[in-house]
Amino acid sequence: MSNEIHSELKKEFQLERMILFSDAVFAIAITLLVIEMKIPEIPRELLSDAALNESLNHLIPKFIGFFISFMIIGLYWTVHHRLFGFVTNYDQRLLWLNLFFLMAVALMPFSTGFYSEFVFRLLKSPVIIYVINICFLGIMNFILWKYVSNPKRKLTEGLSQPLARYYAYRAIAIPIIFFAMALAYLFIPQYAVLIPMLIPMIMKAIFTRMKKKLILAKEIKL
Repeated sequence: MSNEIHSELKKEFQLERMILFSDAVFAIAITLLVIEMKIPEIPRELLSDAALNESLNHLIPKFIGFFISFMIIGLYWTVHHRLFGFVTNYDQRLLWLNLFFLMAVALMPFSTGFYSEFVFRLLKSPVIIYVINICFLGIMNFILWKYVSNPKRKLTEGLSQPLARYYAYRAIAIPIIFFAMALAYLFIPQYAVLIPMLIPMIMKAIFTRMKKKLILAKEIKL
């Protein structure tokens, strides 16, 4: 009996280590986003409100990139938090899948900085790299949901298949929106860059419909 208790406590401790490590990666990635927004440096002889305002205007793309990526990372953190609220066991494959998911999170500060610096110059490379990062993030999160929700693996408690399917599709919706943005960017780049700012409204519209089709409303906790 004591061996079973010891084994259960050890399993809980290892699972908690994985969750704490994941939270740390999310926190560091969100913190690093703001590093790209440096305080303007203006020579003392040229210092004025007009000069400061002009410098701040140059930072607008970085603020936009920060806001979008902050919300995306925050959204995926809440989804990850919700996922591991169901997880009661783990295996080696889950550890690696979670690690690859965190790799996508850790890349966000770089892809965001690259995107913010050049996107309004209507260059394709920054958009491609940023969209690939978002797609990688969403696909890995989708795979995580599908993996842990498989009843044969016995990794969760209280997670029904309809509920897992709902959250899996919710996780991958953002990459689909960004992929649509990348396609639009090829033809109308000046408008395509504004699509990410519509994500909250698009997500609300999509999931109002999905909620009714996938599971009962009482089973969803948004």
